[in-house]
Amino acid sequence: MPSHFQGNHCRNSMATEEKEGAAAESIIAETQKKITDAFEVFDHECNKTVDVREIGTIIRSLGCCPSEGDLHDMLAEVEEEEPTGFIRLEKFLPMMTRVLLERRYRPIPEDILLRAFEVLDQNKCGHLTKEELVKYMTEEGEPFTQEEMEEMLSAAVDPETNTVRYKDYITMMVVDES
Repeated sequence: MPSHFQGNHCRNSMATEEKEGAAAESIIAETQKKITDAFEVFDHECNKTVDVREIGTIIRSLGCCPSEGDLHDMLAEVEEEEPTGFIRLEKFLPMMTRVLLERRYRPIPEDILLRAFEVLDQNKCGHLTKEELVKYMTEEGEPFTQEEMEEMLSAAVDPETNTVRYKDYITMMVVDES
């Protein structure tokens, strides 16, 4: 290959790498801003710390749906050697950036959620009673805590019929991936 072609090829390759590097830095910066914004909502003292009990809410607000076991592992990664009950942004930010960029703990797609509710709906009537929902969520699999159950019921149960019309509830639950 003539040397002037090699020179152009190298310059083009370097320019492409620089553009890709700038795009990656931009994505990281946007991701970190999103994480910091979510963190700051719960930083009531404005001192770059949040109560450890708020971390699950912050992580879920960022579109991640870790199990309680996964959440425990994430907390272990960011808690100080001597737990203070608070998590510092400087520890949370790098861990959460990796989680988001690696697209870990993605929410379950709408069609799979629908099939799960349909399995529970043995009468095929398009809804579950409040009692059925409580039973399934507290006695099967990884049980909901009382607080989680109350939060779900407040959003899911139609107060007039005391049922969960799960197709409507799934629509509320689905995270917009855009």
